[in-house]
Amino acid sequence: MKKLLLSLLAVVLIFEEWLWELLTSLGRQLARLLHLARFERWLSQVSPNVAVVAFAVPLGIVTPINLAAIWLLAHGLILQGVLVEILAKLLGTLLVARVFALTKTQLLSFSWFALIYNTLVAWLSWAHERISETAVYRLAMSTKERVKASLSAWRKNLS
Repeated sequence: MKKLLLSLLAVVLIFEEWLWELLTSLGRQLARLLHLARFERWLSQVSPNVAVVAFAVPLGIVTPINLAAIWLLAHGLILQGVLVEILAKLLGTLLVARVFALTKTQLLSFSWFALIYNTLVAWLSWAHERISETAVYRLAMSTKERVKASLSAWRKNLS
């Protein structure tokens, strides 16, 4: 049972890590495409209070999407509800990752935020220590490296 739980934990953590990396990169690319450099410079220099508000904005954007997903699920539209929830998760993670990257210093100036952040980092570190030796984790990490190498080669061929 312990191996099964560690394997499931490995899958969840690996997916979360890949998703965070992918969406952080996508957020940077979207910011470039949308010419948001000035806005991002401003956001990275705002006061801690403004940073907290900015960090809360993704919740305000994603919450109605989550509610729509729940409505769809409640009305028996399972596939549509799940797809809308996946969209909400991806959009929310993209926005949170980007805002966090830009405002991390200001956010960590709040003791309550630093406590939450450090607790989450400690939990993730503990979980990674537990799963790093599992076969699922090793397989996922080697797959990740192969995918990254393939994508890198593909991008070079496009240039």
